[in-house]
Amino acid sequence: MTNWRKRIGEKELAHLVSESLRVAHQTGAIKTTDLKRVTVDTTVQPKAIAFPTDAKLIYKAIVMLGREAKRHGIKLRQSYVRIGKLALIKAQRYAHAKQFKRHKKQLKLLRTRLGRVIRDISRKMQGNDALETAMAEALSLAIRVRFQTPGQKGHKIYALHAPEVECIGKGKAHKPYEFGCKVSVATTNRRSPAASSSRISKPFTDGLMTATRSKTSSPN
Repeated sequence: MTNWRKRIGEKELAHLVSESLRVAHQTGAIKTTDLKRVTVDTTVQPKAIAFPTDAKLIYKAIVMLGREAKRHGIKLRQSYVRIGKLALIKAQRYAHAKQFKRHKKQLKLLRTRLGRVIRDISRKMQGNDALETAMAEALSLAIRVRFQTPGQKGHKIYALHAPEVECIGKGKAHKPYEFGCKVSVATTNRRSPAASSSRISKPFTDGLMTATRSKTSSPN
């Protein structure tokens, strides 16, 4: 799915949906009258990421920069992977023990080491356009992780391998926050279980939005 997301765009996805609808009409699986009224709702598509913490994200950024630098032939003054791992373990233990002053000290140490790696790479690739292009994405993610703070406004990084992940609260009692992407789901009222049930006089619309459309359109 990662390779799929990289090579497909909005236009290609719209064409895929249009072709699916065309085949459905041609085979008789769906009728034009079924698409006059649809029910639309939103949900969260969870992503396979670990629960994000500042210390864990900063350490992963240090490891990622070291790996990318080695792959592109950049020799770092020091990678800080071993020091960062020890700081991460201490930060997690201090947070578990509710020793937050010590936890913040280890977090500051991690941020400092990440900043050193970022500056070291920036110095050594200065003037090399090929390296700057190759390291642009990794450096951008690392800088955002380095300077993001709890409670900041705007999009934050919750996973380095999936920067599109958001923290979404849908008001669920058993799951106050979910990490993933917000998606919309549309179904026809004509074929919905609520509309076909004899015991329910009208579709269940709590939290749903019913829209009437004269013809189908490509999703945004």
